[in-house]
Amino acid sequence: MTLTEPTIYLVDDDPSVLKALARLLGTEGFRVEAFACPQAFLSSYDPWQAGCLVLDLTMPGLTGMEVQQRLNASGGHLPIVFLTGQGDIPTAVRAIKAGAMDFLTKPILDEELFAAIRAALAKNAVDHVSRVELGLIRDRLALLTPRETEVLKQVVAGKLNKQIAAELGTVEKTIKVHRARVMQKMQAKSLAELVRLTEQVGLAS
Repeated sequence: MTLTEPTIYLVDDDPSVLKALARLLGTEGFRVEAFACPQAFLSSYDPWQAGCLVLDLTMPGLTGMEVQQRLNASGGHLPIVFLTGQGDIPTAVRAIKAGAMDFLTKPILDEELFAAIRAALAKNAVDHVSRVELGLIRDRLALLTPRETEVLKQVVAGKLNKQIAAELGTVEKTIKVHRARVMQKMQAKSLAELVRLTEQVGLAS
């Protein structure tokens, strides 16, 4: 999946703030989608769309922290920049620990906001590449037969062909064949690369 043009999602229940932010970011060249309530954002945003979320902290219905919790629970990868007029240090710490990129207090300098958004977009781009790579590795793993998967796990655990053969009740020659097929299907040119691939998906022991 290719990385699309990033979208800056704005969520703020103050219409004047929402309009001003949308205009400001638009003049800076950002693609913007604005929402006056968090529910509207949650029901319409695309989890695979590149971008970031500029989120008000205090809103009726759902707070910014609750929106963050819902995104985290759904496996969302959208970096969040909190904007608030009444933030406090404990809340900011909780937001950052939960994965927020930044916690900014209104009124904010334009350049400070731009810098926070660009940092969030950069992280989103890196995360996207990582997710795509993980997807490709999982696709390769799905090509392995059950026996090839067993051999893979033993290989990355550092066992020799002779040891694997004894454990799986077969001969060393058969293990060599399985091992070659594993390397081919996983598109690994070396044992080190095979270990790295399995570590990325949490398969290596």
